[in-house]
This record gives sequence, structure tokens and C-alpha cells, in this order.
Amino acid sequence: MGKPTGFLEYERNGCYAATPIDRIKHWNEFHTPLTNEERKKQASRCMDCGVPFCQNGKMLCGMISGCPLNNLIPEWNDLLYNGLDEQALHRLLLTNNFPEFTSRVCPALCEKACICGIHDEPVTVKENENHIIENGFLKGYIKPEIPKVRSGKRIAVIGSGPAGLAAADTLNKRGHSVTVFERNDRIGGLLMYGIPNMKLEKHIIDRRIDLMKQEGVEFRTNIDVGKDIPAKEILEGWDAVILACGSTKPRDINVQGRESKGIHFAVDYLTAATKALLDKGNAENSGISAAGKNVIVIGGGDTGNDCVGTAVRQKCSSVIQLEMMPKLPDERAADNPFPQYPKVCKTDYGQEEAKEVFGSDPRIYTTTVKEFISDDKGKLTALKIIKLRFEKENGRNIPVEIEGSEETIPCELCLIAAGFVGCDSYVADAFGVEITGRGCVSTDAGSTATGVPKVFTAGDMHIGQSLVVRAIREGRDAAAEVDKFLMGYTNV
Repeated sequence: MGKPTGFLEYERNGCYAATPIDRIKHWNEFHTPLTNEERKKQASRCMDCGVPFCQNGKMLCGMISGCPLNNLIPEWNDLLYNGLDEQALHRLLLTNNFPEFTSRVCPALCEKACICGIHDEPVTVKENENHIIENGFLKGYIKPEIPKVRSGKRIAVIGSGPAGLAAADTLNKRGHSVTVFERNDRIGGLLMYGIPNMKLEKHIIDRRIDLMKQEGVEFRTNIDVGKDIPAKEILEGWDAVILACGSTKPRDINVQGRESKGIHFAVDYLTAATKALLDKGNAENSGISAAGKNVIVIGGGDTGNDCVGTAVRQKCSSVIQLEMMPKLPDERAADNPFPQYPKVCKTDYGQEEAKEVFGSDPRIYTTTVKEFISDDKGKLTALKIIKLRFEKENGRNIPVEIEGSEETIPCELCLIAAGFVGCDSYVADAFGVEITGRGCVSTDAGSTATGVPKVFTAGDMHIGQSLVVRAIREGRDAAAEVDKFLMGYTNV
């Protein structure tokens, strides 16, 4: 390593985050980068550890440990420390098509598996990655890479989320001609409409799409394959097809009063806010607004947190986040050792902001909805909630309602952020691919090929709801398999 003692000499120092009160006044990203010299110090903390679990990316006890893309983290940290910025960028792009996305929205699985983090704070891997890619754009290192030779093969990618974009980018660089179909009005899938602007500003996506267009990728928006254009036309007109439509079917909450007006799925709420911001320059008055309302978010995950942050910016009257599971411990439990993913309580940006504005953490644990209550016009006015306890049954924890623990709380806007249960079946049906019991497209283990000739799949549509970084991995894997299918071999 460039500075073997760096982890002993320097403490972890991350980018400065604007205070909650300041950042809720706008919809932009709110972290201030470190100086170049300070960033080099942070890179020097990467140890010559011998076994870099950070880039392992394996499943341990049902959760991923380390980077699913197998990013060459110790290598580009070393190059960053030594001021070899262009070489660091080259090593980063060898494994990651879109570091500008992952360095903003990834939960940093790499840092959770950092050796330095066992007895100290982990290396600022995610921020170092962001510095390398943004420095690459700033200094002009990133230029269109137009293939010198085209294979004559045409690939259709259905869906422009991270998996579809990664597959398209990889196959285009290989020399194939790629067309990406997107049913929405903008390219990006969940990157565009599922992630709020304060986590990922949309010009970052547009910058990458413009680059891919210059490199030869064709994008077609407002085309819903399976409805606007038949699958048969795609199959006949292209040499291979990759289905990367995501896991877009939200899990519902089916209790009494569900038909009340004022109950929306989180993805619809977040989409409305982003569309209003991009179309009108103001996300506070979107089609589904939290302004002046008591908001309850059902679901304690990242999407639920994004809803909380959005509702606060829209000037809601109050916000509560219901979490069915118990609160996780603040530190690793004895049965959750390194390098397993740490099952600990995380307070994210939206929860910090709600706490600052309303005086308390918005999360209520071991609680679920018993009933939606509406007025005589059918408008939502309150939720009846109930506490839960968990009992063991056949080795599984089963939630049981605690009798007499019901409580009614005011609510005019309820957002369901309870995850997703698979892909929209009409696309799968149109191409004749088989669906698993989890609502995903069926393939053999370790493969992205479906049972239909020349049809492949990638991302959440294949593995179920997951992370952006895993979607990119899926897209790259599908690209390699398609390339081999078309050419008889692959060097992807």
C-alpha cells in the first residue's frame, strides 16, 4: 500500500452533511466533498490487510458480505492515495459500469466488510469511489468509447433501470447494437423515479445516458413492451432480448378500509414527487402531496425512509413510520460476527430530519395496521394500529397481535412501503417465460437464460427486490451470457 501506516495515523473523516434544518429546504444532494488532500488521507487508511473481504461479495447467512461487483477496492484506494487519478478510474470502471450511482445510493456493503472496521472505523470506500468517478468527469478522463467494429448483432433490453443499463452498456462496448425500451417518459427506471433527488440528482443519470447515446446505445421511451408493441415483434427484430423490468408489483396491506382515499403505494408517491420536481421545478405540490397532512409510512426500510424525507420536505404536519419487526441492536450481536452483514439499527437521513423537525424518531416498532378509518366521503382520517409480539413456530418467528394494544392515530396520507412481490406479469406472459412462486422470471441456477430461446433476464425481475449494486452485477452477468450466446464465446 502507498502508506502502510495510514490507518494508524488518520481517523475516518467523511463528507460534511448539511444539517437537517438546512437540507430540508431544498431537494438537492446535501454532502460537501472533502479536499483532494484529505481524500488522499482517507484512501491511505485502506490497509494491506491480505484478505480484502470488502471486495468479496458473497452470501453469508442469507445476506451479502462485501461488494457484489467485486470492485478492486484496495487497488484503486492505493492509486487514489498516490495521486494516480486516471489509473484509479480505470481500475474502478473495470468492474462497475456506474460508480456515480452506487457511490450515492449503495448501502456500502464493502464498508461493512472492511477489516479496518473490526477494531476501528471502516475506510470511506463509498466516498472514495464517488471522488474517483466525479473527478474523472471533471477532468475529462471519461470520454465516449465508441466501438471500432460492430458485430452486426442486435439486442433489445426491456427496462432501463440499473440492470438494463448495465447490460446495455456492456454489450454496446462489446460491439453489439443495443436498443433499450422504457415504458416511462424518462430513462433510469428506479434510479429516476424510485430514488428521491436528494439521494441521486437526476442530472447525474442524464449525464450517463447522454454518454451512452454518444457511444451508440439507442433509447426508446414511452413504449410499454407487451402493450404498445407486441413481444413477437421484438423477438423477430432482435437477435437476443434481456428482460430487466424490475420487481414492480408492490406488496399491499389488505385490511378493513383499504379502499379509503389517501392511501398510496410508496413508489407512486416518490414518482409523483420526482416528476413534479423535474416537470415543474417544485416537488412540494406534486400529484400526491403530504403538505399539511398527518403522514404514516408503513414499512421501515430504505423506501420508507425516502418517503419520510420527502414528506418532511413537502411540509407535512407529522410523520410516523411503522415497522413490523423489533428494533435491531445498536451494535453487532454475538451471533452476527464479522464479516457477516451487521444486523444493527441504522438511522437514515429522512429519520434524522423527522426527528429534528418533530422532536422524536418517527419509527414505531413491532406495530402493524389493524384498520384504515375514513370519513363519510371516503377520505382517510385515521389508522387503527396494534402492537405485535413474535412467537417461534417451526423455527420461524411468527407475529401475533397483542390483545388490547390497539391505538387510533390521525392520518390523512398513508404510504405503503412494504416491499415488492415480483414483476408485472404481463411482460413475462407476453414473452412466454415462466414465473417462480416469488414472482420472478425463472432460470436455471447461475444462469440468466430463460426457458424461451434467446430471451434472458436480469436484475430484480430475476432475483427479486434488491440493491442497485446487485442489479448492475445482474446486468453484467446477463450481458456476458448473451454475448456468448451470440458469438460462441465471450471476453466480457
